[in-house]
Amino acid sequence: MDKDKDTGDAGVSSNQWHRLLSRQRAQKVNQEGEDGVKDEGKRNNNVDQNWKEWSVDPAEQFYYVWLQVMLFPIVYNTVIIILRTCFTTIAYSYMPVWLTLDYLSDLTYIVDMIITVHTGYLEQGILILDLDQLKKRYLHSKRFLRDLASLLPTDLLYFAIGVHPMVRINRLLRIPRLNEALDRMETRTSYPNTFRISKLMIYIFVLIHWNACLYFALSSYIGFGSDRWVYPNMTNPEFASMRRQYFYCFWFSAQIFTTVGDTPLPKREEEYLFMIADLLIAVLAFASIVGNVGQVITNLRDRDNVFFPNHELVKAYLRSHHISKELRKRIDNWYQHLHINKKIMRENEILQQLPLHLRTEIAVCVHLPLLSKVTIFQSCEKSLLEELVLKLTPQVFSPGEYVCRKGDVGHEMYIIKEGKLAVVADDGVTEFAVLSEGNFFGEISILNIKGNKSGNRRTANIRSIGYSDLFSLSKEDLTDVLSEFPAAKRHLEEKGRQILLKMGILDESAEAAEGEEERMERRIKELESNLEILQTKLARLMVELESSNRKMQARVEQLERDVAQMLEENGENGERENGQGRGEGVGGEVDWEREEAEGEEEEEEGADVKVKRKGQGGDGNDDTKEGDGESTKSTKDSEEVEKKVEEEEKCGDQEKKRDKGDDRPGKGDGAEIEHEEERQENSGERESEEVEEDSQKTERGQKDEGQNK
Repeated sequence: MDKDKDTGDAGVSSNQWHRLLSRQRAQKVNQEGEDGVKDEGKRNNNVDQNWKEWSVDPAEQFYYVWLQVMLFPIVYNTVIIILRTCFTTIAYSYMPVWLTLDYLSDLTYIVDMIITVHTGYLEQGILILDLDQLKKRYLHSKRFLRDLASLLPTDLLYFAIGVHPMVRINRLLRIPRLNEALDRMETRTSYPNTFRISKLMIYIFVLIHWNACLYFALSSYIGFGSDRWVYPNMTNPEFASMRRQYFYCFWFSAQIFTTVGDTPLPKREEEYLFMIADLLIAVLAFASIVGNVGQVITNLRDRDNVFFPNHELVKAYLRSHHISKELRKRIDNWYQHLHINKKIMRENEILQQLPLHLRTEIAVCVHLPLLSKVTIFQSCEKSLLEELVLKLTPQVFSPGEYVCRKGDVGHEMYIIKEGKLAVVADDGVTEFAVLSEGNFFGEISILNIKGNKSGNRRTANIRSIGYSDLFSLSKEDLTDVLSEFPAAKRHLEEKGRQILLKMGILDESAEAAEGEEERMERRIKELESNLEILQTKLARLMVELESSNRKMQARVEQLERDVAQMLEENGENGERENGQGRGEGVGGEVDWEREEAEGEEEEEEGADVKVKRKGQGGDGNDDTKEGDGESTKSTKDSEEVEKKVEEEEKCGDQEKKRDKGDDRPGKGDGAEIEHEEERQENSGERESEEVEEDSQKTERGQKDEGQNK
């Protein structure tokens, strides 16, 4: 029983698990279905959005292919409209075909307008693909008006005037699209000169075709067979077929344009006018043909001159210098090899017009695999190799010609592109080894490795077995490139030393000595550079010192001018004040001198009184006489003093006048006042000294007279 219960419980539990799993699976399926519906909806939305935002890059392949597709409807309308208009038999015979092609070309025109709306354009070097800007630009351009005019439904005029193909002449407004397509094809084709000739022939064919159609229409207007110039009468079965009508008119038109053969003379005015117009057009057509063909020939010659050296000039040089026939034959064979095998010797000149990055990419594609085979350049950085591939120069050696000889100074290394070379002994017969495509030699001589026993000399004779194409890399070019890659330079030198050690021609002691010399030279160069720097700094300091001196001198001169101006301004005020002060000073001195003179007179009178008192024994008359004499002397002395004072006053007035009249710059008022005060003091001292001397004289005279008495 327990077992049955256990099995029942297990069955129930297993059923429950199955139910849960089935539910989960159903939910997953439902979710996946919903997700699928959502993804489909998103895809549809993305398709709608992509179609709305769809744009065309004019540099892409799609746009180029579409231009080629547009050639067919444009050429169809250009050729068939005039054909159906003039040759009515052809027009009515194939009417369903023409109508079908007409409306297919119109449909192509409509698609072309849609593509043109979505075509991007460059603005300041950036490609504009925004649909709103593209629509705005196209709808506001003259191109839109021209395209719209080319699609006007002029076919509706068929119901009014009948099926007349000339009403579709507006479809020719799309001819600029034809020119754009041809220009794109010319830039992309590998044979531009052939394409130019073909394009010129197509233009001539269209011109002759239009002229043939107009000739047939004019003949129909004048009357078929009315004279020898017009198309013959169609009653003649020979000229009644459609093909004969077109071929005869085309031949007649070609004969007029090429002016080859005898054409019938015109008889009517219409015929003369037609012939005149054709002859003028023929002259222009002939000139364009000659010009284009001449340009193509010139381009071909320039191409040959660029690809190959000028053989004619070399031949003329050899003849003028009487070079031996054997050497001339070798040179001719060398040129012949270049021309037959299309060997290019002037790669740099051919690619000179391209930008540097494009030239580098071309050189990398052509030469990098070959350069990477060189042992010393393996594991070098790619930028170094890209610089080196631009320096490779192609060279071609003839059979038996020596590329290098033993003992020659090596200026370049060689990489074999094609051909075989032999390493031979000095006798030129014994061959030690044969070098083939991908081998190289001469790499050690261009590295200048220190301690190389052979120096930069070649260590073997290498001779070309047949015609050999080599690339050479000069020492100067490698040095210029390695100057920008110092790590690569050390790496290459280390590889060169390892190769020399294996060959046993590396002198390590000499390398160490040369390394010491190199260090000394480097040190000397550093000192010289430092000396140059110091000299430059000294020169700069001297220049700065001179400029500062000039500035200081200018400032001092400016300050002197400012001070002189200030002194002149202050001098006027000081002179006015000094004039008043001097007048007062002179008057005071005069008063002081008068007081001094009065005091001296009083002293003299007192002395006279004393003398009179002492001289009691004398007579009164004598005393009075003496007194009168003394008084007369004193009065004379006082008069002399007054005269001196007046003279000094006059001198003072003259000095004032001089000061007032002296306007010379550089004299300050303060200095003038000091000088005037000193003069006044000196004059006062002189006057006092003179008064004292006079008084002393008078006293001495009185004493002498008293003694005499």
